[in-house]
Amino acid sequence: MYWNMANTIFWYDFETFSSDPKAGRAAQFAGLRTDENLNIVGDPLVIYCKPSNDFLPDPVACHITGITPQEADSKGMIEAQFIKAILKEFSVPNTCVSGYNNIRFDDELTRQLLYRNFFDPYEHEYKNGNSRWDIIDMVRLCAATRPEGIEWPKKDDGYVSFRLDQLTTKNGIEHDSAHDALSDVKATIELARLIKTSQPKLYDYCYSIRSKSVVNKIINFETRRPFLLVSPSVSSRHGCLSLMVPLCLHPRLPNTVLAADLRQNPKMWIGLGPKELRERIFLPRSKIGPGTDRVLVRGVALNKCPVIVNFDVLDGGRALDLDIDIEKSRKNWETLMEDAKKLRHIINNVSQSFSSEPKGETDPDLMIYDGFFTKPDKQLMATIREADPADLNRFDFPFRDRRLKEMLFRYRARNYLQTLSPEELMLWNDFRMRRINSDDSRDQYNKSLLEAVSVGISNDILENLEKYVLGLGV
Repeated sequence: MYWNMANTIFWYDFETFSSDPKAGRAAQFAGLRTDENLNIVGDPLVIYCKPSNDFLPDPVACHITGITPQEADSKGMIEAQFIKAILKEFSVPNTCVSGYNNIRFDDELTRQLLYRNFFDPYEHEYKNGNSRWDIIDMVRLCAATRPEGIEWPKKDDGYVSFRLDQLTTKNGIEHDSAHDALSDVKATIELARLIKTSQPKLYDYCYSIRSKSVVNKIINFETRRPFLLVSPSVSSRHGCLSLMVPLCLHPRLPNTVLAADLRQNPKMWIGLGPKELRERIFLPRSKIGPGTDRVLVRGVALNKCPVIVNFDVLDGGRALDLDIDIEKSRKNWETLMEDAKKLRHIINNVSQSFSSEPKGETDPDLMIYDGFFTKPDKQLMATIREADPADLNRFDFPFRDRRLKEMLFRYRARNYLQTLSPEELMLWNDFRMRRINSDDSRDQYNKSLLEAVSVGISNDILENLEKYVLGLGV
């Protein structure tokens, strides 16, 4: 049984045709399995995905990766087979899936791939002893609190850069082909090994808190003890660290805790009602100005491997170096805690400010978070995956979920175009041409093309892109 199998970490990376993990498409995948001591225990998996003909590849992405749509098409497999091969590795019992910035990008792309191809988007993350992790916030914590033993590259502003290629270069880690998926995976493993060797306690701690159940035990709603949160939304000047105080659970997202940033004096917002509070929490950057700051209350997603630590790990010297005012944060915490009745009122207002439902998505491709599929629909989805593609148009699937009928049509068109009837092919061509010729798609493509040219995209890639886009019928 799976509980007798050894724990392993499957390190992975995608190269893509877009910077958007929700709507973008994969070009290449690479993965490599290690044991928990970071010894490699299997052969690497490197595969490409054939691009379907309903999207425009991003020129900047092609410039960065060097992968053209033609290369992905000639080397690749259809998306349904591509994600099936990936899921086979991810689903090995007692596997922790990990990477560098994968929680915010690659994991989201994985979920979208699974969803579009009728697999459960989440099971591989928790079933049979499985989990997921991301080392980028561990790297940030290491730089801020335990920097010894690692060389830290600096950006032009003098603060630490967390770009993988710069970290590897600075530390003499082989990384010859940055933005090649397998090269990035190997570099990520070596960076993890460097931190495990240089700061073993920090490494072990971050690995140990990757599950939401463990993180949940650290957050205490009774004492409201502040915690240090690692976040890319906090400037490198502050070590990407902020002292937070937990307020309440998110009213709509049960795996999310709402917390206040103690860098900010709560007196500026505790008197606001729910509507005003919401406006200030989600204040657009363009409207921030003198006397109009954004309220620093945010959600901490417990199921996204947040790095949360006791603020005691930050000694006075390091806090001073990072311009983190511990005394000011303590006073701000006391302001919130001084009146229990008032605190309950504040928390109620905060909760209400997050209670509004976001604007609903109408494109089935992007409706992954519009609810879980029922058991009968899941059984139909399994039938779709296993059926002969040529037979799919002969079945009348009694779907209960409104998303699935259109998803099936697009699944067939993207993976098995040859099985469409003449009428279905007309419908597909109409759909894809409307999508790729939309103002948003064309504007985004042209903007990216200009940027790619300005940063030196090669003539070969540029010519291939032009040929590919013309071949789409644009």
